[in-house]
Amino acid sequence: MIERPDIDALMAGPLGQWLSEQESVREEAKKSTWNRRFVVLLVLLPLAAFVWITFRLDFSPVVWVTAVLGMLGFAWAQGPVKRAVRTVKVGINDAIAEALDLEYLHDCDGGQPFELAKACKLLPKHDRANFEDQWSGHFGEIPFSLHECHLEERRGSGKNRRWVTVFRGIVMSVGYSRRFHGTTLLLRDNAFRSFFGSKKDSVKVIGKQLDFADMTHPDFEDRFDIYTSDQTEARHLIDPLYVERLIALERSYRGEDVATIFHEGSLVVTLKTGNMFESGSIEARDDRRRIEKTVDQFANIAALAHELNSREPLTQR
Repeated sequence: MIERPDIDALMAGPLGQWLSEQESVREEAKKSTWNRRFVVLLVLLPLAAFVWITFRLDFSPVVWVTAVLGMLGFAWAQGPVKRAVRTVKVGINDAIAEALDLEYLHDCDGGQPFELAKACKLLPKHDRANFEDQWSGHFGEIPFSLHECHLEERRGSGKNRRWVTVFRGIVMSVGYSRRFHGTTLLLRDNAFRSFFGSKKDSVKVIGKQLDFADMTHPDFEDRFDIYTSDQTEARHLIDPLYVERLIALERSYRGEDVATIFHEGSLVVTLKTGNMFESGSIEARDDRRRIEKTVDQFANIAALAHELNSREPLTQR
């Protein structure tokens, strides 16, 4: 288990001093953003009126072009605030990671856990992926990594072509105390359906055939499906207590559609959530609350990692 960081100690130490120094930076960023917004309004609206009157264009195209330019202009205006918030966020998360004896990276890639989750079809089809907020290290002797993932799919055609979010959440990998004999997936009920809509008897992922496991327990039948290459091991790994831990994880993150993979020496978890670990704010008064929230998230993760490794191992075959 990790020792929960003391918020008072964090705020009284180098982090608190650094945040005090950032107050003037944040105030300057707010001023710059308001000045840029004023410039956008001062230039854009008169320009749109001039074009409409001078060239006698139809009203609809002028409104559409003005709206697009307005969005671009206000995105430019928001730049100073966004940069200030990111700087504060990275500074806070670095301090929390140091207190937890973890490593934090704001920019990252998907890595092996994401590729495994994608290959096992725990993540939806997508056309582009973005990653951020990677935390990695050990909880005691347990290797751990987690990052946020945003997946989007291109839909529609012509003017209706747009990017649609199909998944936003976390991909987490927790090392297990031993390697698994087989591969086991736990997903929401009816995640794998046949052409006619019925539940599939088996699926093929990462070159393996995984068969549906009937766990003969109402908690499983109503909420989850299990596919595995080792029925005996699956029954040992996944029991009502394990399911309750996953549901508790969903609740703690206010997430949904939790899914897990037991493969080789790791447990990979995917979970839909909102945008997480946003510890940075343009308002200094929000710092402590956001720090507490991020620390709470990791306390729940640490507890889960510890509990998942606390069960007795199977007899070696």
